[in-house]
Amino acid sequence: MTPLSTEPSLVAGVLAGDPRAVARAMSMVEDETLAGVRLLRAIFPNTGRAHLIGVTGPPGAGKSTLVDRLTGEIRGDGLGVGVIAVDPTSPFTGGAVLGDRVRMGRHFSDPGVFIRSMATRGTHGGLARTTGDAALVLDAAGKDTVIIETVGVGQGEVEIAATADVSVVVLVPTSGDAIQALKAGVMEIADVFVVNQSDRDGADRLVETIAANQALRTTGPMEWRPPIVKTVATTGEGIAELRAAISQFQTHAELTPGIRTRSRQAFRLRELLSHRFLQHLERVLPDGELDRIIDRIAAREIDPYTASAELIERAISAPESATSEST
Repeated sequence: MTPLSTEPSLVAGVLAGDPRAVARAMSMVEDETLAGVRLLRAIFPNTGRAHLIGVTGPPGAGKSTLVDRLTGEIRGDGLGVGVIAVDPTSPFTGGAVLGDRVRMGRHFSDPGVFIRSMATRGTHGGLARTTGDAALVLDAAGKDTVIIETVGVGQGEVEIAATADVSVVVLVPTSGDAIQALKAGVMEIADVFVVNQSDRDGADRLVETIAANQALRTTGPMEWRPPIVKTVATTGEGIAELRAAISQFQTHAELTPGIRTRSRQAFRLRELLSHRFLQHLERVLPDGELDRIIDRIAAREIDPYTASAELIERAISAPESATSEST
């Protein structure tokens, strides 16, 4: 049975950009169902056209308002926009808290905008594990731009750089750990810096700090130096300049075509391999055995290196199960 023969109407609906089909497809993908995997296989040849913009930064930086304004700026050119807002998981329902989505309410009636909230479901890095797959659905549905807004992230949570074509890091002068954030991975993943709430005291000082940190980095003549854009997202000030900076990075990236795309696909393949391998391992092991092995490691009865080597051998030698199609 081919992937298309499972639900041709749903695949056709996604490719036609039908909002209900897109919503259903994204739910299947987010729930990691076998039908969702089949759908992704079917639509994958029709992806690769959308431009993925990642927006990240510490909590309270105004990312949602910035995304709302940026969406409006892009829509002004008549381009279709998909927004994936990654929210914390609700402790009551297990779904997304929806705080980010509420702030984008003015776009709900715009047929050219599709907004989806995703719960992190316990994953780290500021994204849900299936965020990249959800972006594929919006790409296949014909959206020209997909904006991915991460949960407010800490210093080491930088997975957005491996998911998006351009990473926008948002900082605010009032964030007490802004300087600390600059010292870690967030500083290194930025393609564009945004100093939001730039009408507040300390904005110019933060711009100078970012510039000083950039000056410490050795760059070649063709290497991109992230611009620093000052915005006031609540009023829309600086949003046009942010859009221009993103476009400039796009132009620069075209000088080395395929490098960012290939890196993104390499990251996703490794992530899928890791996840699918653990799924396969849990299927072939007797119930509770993985926990028993972990207990033995904790008791120093076996070292984790020997245990992992033995588990890999068992996973490789185990026959394929009937559920292996999901991999």
